[in-house]
Amino acid sequence: MQASEVPRAVAAAVSTASSLGLTADDAIVIQDSNKLTLRLLPCDVLARVAPAAHHVAHLEVELARRLAESGCPVAALDPRAEPRVHERDGFVVTLWTYYEPVPTRQVSPAEYAHALERLHAGMRTVDVPTPRFTDRVEQARRLVADRERSPALADADRDLLGDTLRRLSRAIGERGGTEQLLHGEPHPGNVLSTRNGLLFTDLETCCRGPVEFDLAHAPEEVGAHYPGVDQDLLRECRILVLAMITTWRWDRDDQLPNGRRLGAEWLGRIRGALGPNGPGLHG
Repeated sequence: MQASEVPRAVAAAVSTASSLGLTADDAIVIQDSNKLTLRLLPCDVLARVAPAAHHVAHLEVELARRLAESGCPVAALDPRAEPRVHERDGFVVTLWTYYEPVPTRQVSPAEYAHALERLHAGMRTVDVPTPRFTDRVEQARRLVADRERSPALADADRDLLGDTLRRLSRAIGERGGTEQLLHGEPHPGNVLSTRNGLLFTDLETCCRGPVEFDLAHAPEEVGAHYPGVDQDLLRECRILVLAMITTWRWDRDDQLPNGRRLGAEWLGRIRGALGPNGPGLHG
C-alpha cells in the first residue's frame, strides 16, 4: 500500500472495529503489501485493509466462512463481528481472529502436506466462481510484456520469463488432469503455526487448477508426503510458479524487501531448471 494511504487505512480499520463495539486504541502493522494487515489492541483483532477496488475481499470472506464451517484448517473471521466486508473511507476492511504465533514450533513436511490435503478436501465441497490458474499466469505475462510496468527487466530476461510463462501454462493446462478449487499461494508466509495446528490464510488468491499447482508453492519436501502427486506435473508447476513470483519482483511497484535481488537470483534458478530444452517447453 502507498505510504501516503497508510494513516487513512489504519484509521478506517480502527473506526470499523470501534463501530462494532470492539475497543481499538492501538494498531500494530503486521504486514504492508498490496493490503495492510494490522493487529488492533486491546480487542486483539486482525484487520486487513485494502483499497475499495479490491473486489476479491468479498470472495475471501465467503470462502473463509464456508471452509471454517466445514472444519478446514483456515484462519477464521473474528466471531465478535458480522462476517462480511466493511467499507469505510474508500477502503474495504475485514476482521479476523488473531492467532498468537508459535515461533519455536517446527513444522514437518508431513504435517504441512496433511494440512494442505485437508484444505483441498474441504475446497472440493465448495462451489464458487473463481478464476483458473491460467488467469493468474496471464496476469504475470501482461506484466512481463509491459515495459512501462517492468522497466528494469533486461530484454533477455523478459524473453525468458514470457516464454516460460506461456509455454508451461499451456503444457500444464493441456494435460487434461483433475482440477479443483485451490488456495493459489499456500507458501509458508500464508501458513500460521498455532496451538491448534496449521491454519491457511490469504484466500484471495484462490483459483482452479491441479493440486500440484498449490504444492509448487510449498517447500519442496512437502510434495513427497502428499498422496497421489504427479511428480512430472509438480516439477513443471514449480518452474511455472518460480517464473510467476520472479515476474512480480520486477514490477516497478513491488514492495518486497530485497525483491530485485531475489528476482535476479530466481532468474538464474529458472535457467538452471529449464536446461537446454526445458521440461514442458516443446514448441
